[in-house]
Amino acid sequence: MDATASMTTGSAGGARAPRLVCVGVIVGAHGVRGAVRIKSFTAEAGDVTAYGPLSDEAGTRRFVLTEIGRARGAVLAKVEGVGDRNAAEALRGVRLYADRAAFPEPGEDEFYHADLIGLAAERGDGSPLGTVRAIANHGAGDMIEIALAAGGTAVLP
Repeated sequence: MDATASMTTGSAGGARAPRLVCVGVIVGAHGVRGAVRIKSFTAEAGDVTAYGPLSDEAGTRRFVLTEIGRARGAVLAKVEGVGDRNAAEALRGVRLYADRAAFPEPGEDEFYHADLIGLAAERGDGSPLGTVRAIANHGAGDMIEIALAAGGTAVLP
């Protein structure tokens, strides 16, 4: 049930800024009518469009997506207000973020990777190890990056 391995605090309005979770990145244009190819970071690729309007990391740009298909492992989508290939290509590299509040609550013994970021990591005996900095999966399983209390980092399976 992991949504992503990246979380940031946004600066969008309100007294409490939303926690933004990266759900994908635009990897290029598709066709000539403004569609984009998205590399999805969600457990189910198509869920990248399921969380309502998305934003960029700063929370300053809003993206309303409509999935139109799949190709070569990417989700193909129309972006509201983007009508040609040049405009779509200009979005290449934009990381797409959803408000953490848009995700369903995880079930018992389930969690989102993003919720682990910033938590204390302890050794088996309960002594402090450091702080969870990131979760990554490069194909061989999840790896947790810990900023060690003594300095440096450790990456553990």
